[in-house]
Amino acid sequence: MQNKGLVKLFALLFGLVSIYQLSFTFKANQIESEAQEIAINKIPDTEDDFRAKRSIEETNYLESIANDTVYNIGIAKFTYNDVKQKAMNLGLDLKGGINVILQVSVKDILKGLANNTKDPVFNKALDDATELQKNSQNTYLEDFFIAFDRIKGDTKLASPDIFYTKALDGEINGSMSDDDVKGVIRTKIDESIVSAFEVLRKRIDEFGVTSPNIQRLGNSGRILVELPGVKDVERATSLLQSTAQLEFWDAYKGEEFFPFLVQANEVLKDIVKVDTADKEVEPQDEENAEDSQIDALLGEAETDSTAVSSVNPIFDLIKGQGYQGGPVIASFELKDKETVLNYLNLPQVRALLPAEQRYVKFAFGKQKKNSELVDLYALVGNRENVPPLSGAVVTDARNQFGPTGKSEVSMQMNSKGAKVWEEMTGNAFNQGSQIAIVLDNIVYSAPGVTTGPIAGGSSSISGDFTLNEAIDLANVLRAGKLPASADIISSEVVGPSLGQEAIDSGTKSFMIALALVLLWMIFYYGKAGGFADIAMALNILLIFGILSGLGAVLTLPGIAGIVLTIGMSVDANVLIFERIREEIVKGKGQKEAIQDGFSNALSSILDANITTGLTALILFIFGTGPIKGFATTLLIGIATSLFTAIFITRLLVDWYVNRGGKLDFSTALTKNLFRNISIEFLKKRKVAYVVSAVFIVVSLGSLFTNSLDQGVDFVGGRTYQVRFDQDVSAAEITDVLSQPEIFGSADAKTFGSANQLKITTKYKVNETGSEVDEEIRKALYDGLVPYLEGISYEEFIDLNDVNKQVGLLESYKVSPTIADDIKQASVWAVLGSLIVVFLYILFRFKKWQYSLGAVSAVFHDVLIVLGVFSLTYKFMPFSMEIDQAFIAAILTVIGYSLNDTVVVFDRIREFFNEHTSWKFDKVVNVSLSSTLSRTLNTSLTTLVVLLSIFIFGGDSIRGFMFALIVGVIVGTYSSLFIATPIMYDSVNKLQGKKKND
Repeated sequence: MQNKGLVKLFALLFGLVSIYQLSFTFKANQIESEAQEIAINKIPDTEDDFRAKRSIEETNYLESIANDTVYNIGIAKFTYNDVKQKAMNLGLDLKGGINVILQVSVKDILKGLANNTKDPVFNKALDDATELQKNSQNTYLEDFFIAFDRIKGDTKLASPDIFYTKALDGEINGSMSDDDVKGVIRTKIDESIVSAFEVLRKRIDEFGVTSPNIQRLGNSGRILVELPGVKDVERATSLLQSTAQLEFWDAYKGEEFFPFLVQANEVLKDIVKVDTADKEVEPQDEENAEDSQIDALLGEAETDSTAVSSVNPIFDLIKGQGYQGGPVIASFELKDKETVLNYLNLPQVRALLPAEQRYVKFAFGKQKKNSELVDLYALVGNRENVPPLSGAVVTDARNQFGPTGKSEVSMQMNSKGAKVWEEMTGNAFNQGSQIAIVLDNIVYSAPGVTTGPIAGGSSSISGDFTLNEAIDLANVLRAGKLPASADIISSEVVGPSLGQEAIDSGTKSFMIALALVLLWMIFYYGKAGGFADIAMALNILLIFGILSGLGAVLTLPGIAGIVLTIGMSVDANVLIFERIREEIVKGKGQKEAIQDGFSNALSSILDANITTGLTALILFIFGTGPIKGFATTLLIGIATSLFTAIFITRLLVDWYVNRGGKLDFSTALTKNLFRNISIEFLKKRKVAYVVSAVFIVVSLGSLFTNSLDQGVDFVGGRTYQVRFDQDVSAAEITDVLSQPEIFGSADAKTFGSANQLKITTKYKVNETGSEVDEEIRKALYDGLVPYLEGISYEEFIDLNDVNKQVGLLESYKVSPTIADDIKQASVWAVLGSLIVVFLYILFRFKKWQYSLGAVSAVFHDVLIVLGVFSLTYKFMPFSMEIDQAFIAAILTVIGYSLNDTVVVFDRIREFFNEHTSWKFDKVVNVSLSSTLSRTLNTSLTTLVVLLSIFIFGGDSIRGFMFALIVGVIVGTYSSLFIATPIMYDSVNKLQGKKKND
């Protein structure tokens, strides 16, 4: 081998750089462990909310040393920030945390740009666009333009009633065409999404999460946010979704609306359809009825529990009342909030309001701590529904402790805001009224003014905040409001305890697989196998070093990718060693055999790895989250495997031989294994065709009748992983949760051990928002209470506990809209990989028959893997859902099947050129026989690796590994009995046709 010195230099440098990069990961882990110990020692378990306090203490400690030197390697010093930036990032499945895709509401932005116009054509186009989105791959904006063009008639986008507004004056004028306006609107929408992106980035930066990832996803208005390691999931979700729409409104006194509520209640009796068939109501005269209802509202009437009451749509929902002179009208249960607002905003009900109150804005307050009650307020509105003062005037916000020791948020306003604030507080002081401080349509507080007008623009918000709530509110006010609502359309939440389990299982499977492969190579190839093992160890070091250096995220599928890379690294060495053994059998000397063996194997190695690399590249492009992590490690592993197998193994072998050592590339047990094999594969092809046809027919039959177990990635829904302290029946839990009063429809499957379930439901799948998520988790808990052995709801949903063993461990949500996108991207990924591979093989082998054989074998393999999943998913003791991970497995199977096939094709091409006198069938049979040792050796090694991950690698990737195992077995078979025979038959058919012509 030439340039040995250069190879040694590169190997040394790459190794040292990898060690250097990995050292930051070890140092960061050490520092974070110290921070945890400090927090544990400082805050005992006996304190209230000790986990949240420990989390804050950890964050504070790490922030305090952020710019301190914590790592000194002699030639350079590094602060904690430097160390953390260079350390390897762990994904959600290894560290816990939250991964969400937020959809910024383009509809809201369009409404804002049109100044919330009432134009019927505009609003109809918005509604039509919403419908189009259900089956469209366009952005919402493009569908809005399509919908508008269909119904516009003579209406123009540049109409004063649509986009020719005061805010857009100078950019849009009345003479502009619709196409010109569309260009301006596209720019405005893009600016708004960029603004939302920046606002979210600022919020996350102040949240204190290490290694956050936030990125725009194309032009769809979607933003991906990954927060690995975040402990308070509820807090993080609220932070991301809050629009931070801060408003200051004058508030009416609650008692001013008592007569209105009485009248509204009477009107609603005729509107609301209530079944009163079983209720006998004693009639009251109108005057007495009104008096008694006001008394009831004020809490002054005595209640007779035995009396039969009338049905009152509003009064039956009231659970409490405000104090005299205060801003609260009444208190209602949280679940009745929307119902009450709908009642009060009905045109027939609002018509009852006196003229001076006709623009009143009804709003509910913040939910009371440890209570299901919320207060109803009446705010002084106006025709435009615009508050006298908004959060845009806030220049700074800080959390602080008020006079009573409770957390609150202090604010400072600009000069314009300060002037309006002084006027508002002066009016409130003179009238003895209150000012409501409203955030995202929720009244946080409504304080009165007791000391006269407040000058200087300084104010504060109180509202029974926890410390974290005050910190987060100050954070979002400083960062600014989102330009539109942002709904979570996809989310994955993993508790830290589950993440630690994934690390443990991933490490265990990795070490077992590595040990088995290392031993196998020595057993089969003797000392040469030992050299291959050394090269493999360097390969693993390089993979981790490059991952760390690139700032890539290591996930559990990523670990699987590394382990799979070990198998591929073995394949390259097997190809080389088998060729060397062939050269030795021919009678060549040791050095010459080594030289020719490495040279002859190079073409096969490159072709096999390039085809696998192409499928991994497509997976990287179309995949998201952990699947992208799998593709990343696979791509890096392919590159490092080529370097270590071709150069490092060669370097070690040459060094040993040049010192006078003798290498047999076998052991006493394996010396004659697979030697002198001569199998007439082509004579068995018709039997193989029949066997494969039967498997394919059965697979297709099952796919059409039994279908597949599609996961939420493809159909939308919510999935929860729940662990119990005893074994439970999945069928029984399914029946319980499918009751009409819970979800109506749900599916529970055993996930790993018998005390762990994966529960999926489509209940309210089209609804987003934290309130809906909370409602569904509460319903889940209520249904599972009999099986949870006294665990409270707070303990059930708590994902902060690193040692959590029972309760909710992970949740996953995908809306139907993004599920359709995932499904389409998956189909394109599979088809794209087939097309790319077809073209590559055509390029390399110059005959389309080779491409036809390879692609036919791949179709064969994919159909059988799908068939196996369709036939077995109902009784297998692990999840076999068709999700993004399964698509990753299919693409890997494609790559592996092609890897096998290309090696055989490469040998056929070599023999065809060497033995020109041989008939084509002999060339094919001899090529298959001569590569059989490599085929079986590589397949067995890869299966050993996959089985170790399947058995020890954790529940979450067991289905993924099962698909790979089936794929490797079927792929090995198809490379011998499908790909090559189809290629042979197509060549013969073409030659026969030419002879006939």
